[in-house]
Amino acid sequence: MEHEMMLAPEPFKKIKSGQKTIELRLYDEKRRALTVGDQIRFYRLDDEKQLMTEVVQCHIFEDFVQLYEKLDLLKCGYTERDITTASPKDMEAYYSSEQIEKYGSIGIELRVLDDNN
Repeated sequence: MEHEMMLAPEPFKKIKSGQKTIELRLYDEKRRALTVGDQIRFYRLDDEKQLMTEVVQCHIFEDFVQLYEKLDLLKCGYTERDITTASPKDMEAYYSSEQIEKYGSIGIELRVLDDNN
């Protein structure tokens, strides 16, 4: 099954380069449909660039606190420089505490198939 998601330019670049192999999202209805082997076509927000990936593993948690405790944050897009200040609160820039409490979180482990660019 193929899914579509939007990405900001910086995470798009990190996934494309292989620096980021786990995309963090709310575990809402859209993400509950994901299974290993599915493909996700990411669209970069600022232009028409696309990136096709395959879901390698789904890491599901009650919230981002658990996710940040269990997953390798370097694989989630953080760098050695900013890893010491990484916090589950970072995800509140994208999701409300109510959404996080309702849905939980998922780390979508990816493999790049084709960057079409």
